[in-house]
Amino acid sequence: MDKPFLERRYLISFDSRRIRHIFTDVLIIGAGAAGLRAAIEAAKSARVIILTKADISKSNTYLAQGGIAAVMGPDDSIEAHIADTLACAAGLADEQVIRQVVSQAPETIEELISWGLEVDRHPDGTIALGREGGHSANRVVHAHGDATGKYLIETLLSQVKQNDDITIFDNCFAIDLVSNDPQAVETDKPAAVVGAITYHERYGVQMIWARQTILAGGGAGMLWRETTNPPQATADGIAMAFRAGAELAEMEMMQFHPTTLYIAGATRSLISEAVRGDGAYLVDRNGYRFMKDYHPDGELAPRDIVSRAIADYTAKTRTTHVFLDVRHIGVERFKKRFPSIYQLCKDFDIDISKDLIPVRPAAHYMIGGIKTDVIGRTTLPGLWACGEVACTGLHGANRLASNSLLEALVFGKAAGAGAADCAARENEKLTAVPIISTNPPSERTELDLADIRNSLRSVMWRNVGIVRTGARLEETREIISFWGRYVMDKELATPDGWEAQNMLTVAMLTTECALRRTESRGVHYRKDYPSTDPAWTKRQIIKRTSERLVIS
Repeated sequence: MDKPFLERRYLISFDSRRIRHIFTDVLIIGAGAAGLRAAIEAAKSARVIILTKADISKSNTYLAQGGIAAVMGPDDSIEAHIADTLACAAGLADEQVIRQVVSQAPETIEELISWGLEVDRHPDGTIALGREGGHSANRVVHAHGDATGKYLIETLLSQVKQNDDITIFDNCFAIDLVSNDPQAVETDKPAAVVGAITYHERYGVQMIWARQTILAGGGAGMLWRETTNPPQATADGIAMAFRAGAELAEMEMMQFHPTTLYIAGATRSLISEAVRGDGAYLVDRNGYRFMKDYHPDGELAPRDIVSRAIADYTAKTRTTHVFLDVRHIGVERFKKRFPSIYQLCKDFDIDISKDLIPVRPAAHYMIGGIKTDVIGRTTLPGLWACGEVACTGLHGANRLASNSLLEALVFGKAAGAGAADCAARENEKLTAVPIISTNPPSERTELDLADIRNSLRSVMWRNVGIVRTGARLEETREIISFWGRYVMDKELATPDGWEAQNMLTVAMLTTECALRRTESRGVHYRKDYPSTDPAWTKRQIIKRTSERLVIS
């Protein structure tokens, strides 16, 4: 990995003695399900600041159409949910973590209901459970049809707003985590994280000092041209943790969702897997159901298989997309079950009673991320991680549908409790530490950052997407390395610039790990190594020093 990605500990120069300071017990970066749930738990005994770079409606959680996987029916069992998760994970999951998360799912749902979440129910009052790919039973809890994420956020936010010990800083960009030892990364020591340096359009650069910091900053979908993620998902949390010296895991594992609405010129919008769970067919332009040619479970095969099947089938037929056929489901039933998707189709003049819905895969969920233990601790003292930014070991090489919101809630609660407990045991007064960051000026040409971002996303989609090869991965590494020499050496002054630097950093890490994993497993498919290699039944762990990238 080139030195421009390793040399700078902080993206900007600053002197902590000359900027505004804010103090709190627990700082939470990110306001999706994981961040809000962490705040609710931490605030039971600590003062909490939640920081989000946009507003709360811009998170991946808010946009989530799918539900929360939980064993709530009489014909299901915890062991079956565990078995399905393990099978989907392709040998890389941590069974202890799976048991921990899955066993807490029913009580998590009951807690949300007690807080006011209106889950979908049958006329007799029992919870209506959906079915999605990879699940052996109906166990997906939804709220208001395909708007689970929106109502989940509103439920959690109502709890947050009732607590005077929680403050939300919105439209505030976290530039970097702050370490208490400026030389720690250079000496390969695990320096404690003591907060973050942030930027607000109104207040400028600020230091937020915290006894404990929780990263819940979401995913990395914007690294790929085709994605279901909002524009804010630029991998900032992973990049910040990497610069601070935290260990990352499974960075090659990005899950691609099989079905996003494909309208040329429009952004990709998710068509929930629950649509196929409710009986939709995947067909070609002639109405042929091709999925049975690829897997006996057809449309309900695991996501990685469906995504690769669509990619293969469109390549063979020289088409850009396939279709979802929902005509047999009926308009009224579909409209009631999937009101948001119904409206989306209507907005694009798709009459679901007679038209097919054009779809293709897109980057959806970052499985890799900041390595944590079973309660959300990272390898750096004072730093925790939860939600999509973290790699807990739950998903392995392929995430089982609707396990992500569950993971965010369970690990958000655990990280919040753990951070608050550690903060309470710190007896010393929280004070500012003199920290000076000085980056040398760049003598290289300035490149157009908007062009770099668009080009990066295109090359990641082509070369580090659903199907990968060693030659294309090496080529991508060279391209990102070139861009890095002209972007990572600059001191930029706006969120757009910092996002571009974060995107390049995480794209390089993802590409490097994908190149090194010479096999196919779960969401990582190498055309030049199409088989699964038992020798690769291990997680790739990655971290930086000032001199080199360390991968084990």
